[in-house]
Amino acid sequence: MIYPQKNKLINWFFHNYILRIVKGNFKEVRFDEVEVDKNRSVLLLANHFSWWDGFLMYYINHQVLKKRFHVMVIEETVQKVSFFKYVGAFSVSKNSRDMLASLKYAAELLNGPENMVLIFPQGKLYSNFTDEVNFEKGLSKIMSAAAGKFQTVMAATFIENLQYKKPTASVYLKAIDEVNNMEEAQKLYQQHYDSAKKQQNKITV
Repeated sequence: MIYPQKNKLINWFFHNYILRIVKGNFKEVRFDEVEVDKNRSVLLLANHFSWWDGFLMYYINHQVLKKRFHVMVIEETVQKVSFFKYVGAFSVSKNSRDMLASLKYAAELLNGPENMVLIFPQGKLYSNFTDEVNFEKGLSKIMSAAAGKFQTVMAATFIENLQYKKPTASVYLKAIDEVNNMEEAQKLYQQHYDSAKKQQNKITV
C-alpha cells in the first residue's frame, strides 16, 4: 500500500498546479453550496468518468468542503503518477491482502474531523451519462468501521462544452448527515445522480 506523503514545498506546488489546470482547462466549474459539519470528517462519494475527476473534487474541496484532502486510488495509477501521493492519494490494490489495509486506513482517516476522504465507489471508469451507478463492496467496510464519525457528501459531475471551446463542469452536491451502510448510500446516491442528470439535461443555449 502507498500512503500519502507530507512535504510542504511539494504539497504547495501541486496544490497550486491543480487549481491552475482546473481553471485553465474549464470555462467554469459550477457547484452547489453545502453545509459541512466542522466536528465530523467528510466522506465524498463521486461518479468516475474521466481523468479530471480527482482534480475537480480537489477543487471542490478547496472551494466548499475545506477539509484535508485524501483520495483512494488504484495502486497502479499511484505508481504511474507519483505526485498523487503528495496531494493526499493513498492506494488500493483489488483482490489482494493490501486491500484490507487500504479500507482500514480510509476508516481511520474518517475518525479525524479535519479530514475528507474521496472515494469513487464504482471502482472503475464509466460513461459520464450512464444511467446506473453501482457501488463496489469495499465501501461497506469503511462506513461500518467509521460509523458516526463522518458526514456524507455526494457529488454527481457532468461535463459539456455546448457552445464554448472549453467545457463547463457542473458538480451537483448533496450533504447527508447520517448514512452508515452501503446499501442506503447507494440508494441515496442513485436518487441524487438521477436528479442531477435531469437538471443537466434541462440546460439549453
